Amino acid sequence: MEAMQIAQPVNTIAPRRRMLIRAGLALLVIACGLGLRWYGFPLGLPALVVKYGGSLLWATMVFLLVGVLLPRLTRRQIAAIAIMIAVLVELSRLVHTPWLDAFRLTTAGALLLGRIFSLWNLVAYAVGIAFGVWLDRIAAMRGLLGWAKAR
Repeated sequence: MEAMQIAQPVNTIAPRRRMLIRAGLALLVIACGLGLRWYGFPLGLPALVVKYGGSLLWATMVFLLVGVLLPRLTRRQIAAIAIMIAVLVELSRLVHTPWLDAFRLTTAGALLLGRIFSLWNLVAYAVGIAFGVWLDRIAAMRGLLGWAKAR
């Protein structure tokens, strides 16, 4: 006679908790990025800090939002997807169509897609994604993400 298999309930609390913590961190990063873009120059911050700090925070946001959407993936997998998104967005700046250029002239278009292609943005994105991995690891080590250990 076959042994009866007892179905274990799926633990949805940990992924849900990871989603909520990452969403909260993403909102915090978005607020910092918007604050930097809107108030960086009036506060006298150097142009490089405002420009590439915003790019860095944008990539951190992408990492965190990918983690919100795919909470069961490892940080490495999330980072790989975030890098692909960042590279595709940067490469999209080389594509010019009337509707896309018109969108890029809006505030939302400038914040989401940017306007001008720059290899330096890719460097800022890599640093921003590494920063996102670090934030996520800190949250896990403090027990906020529901993992027993940081992975």
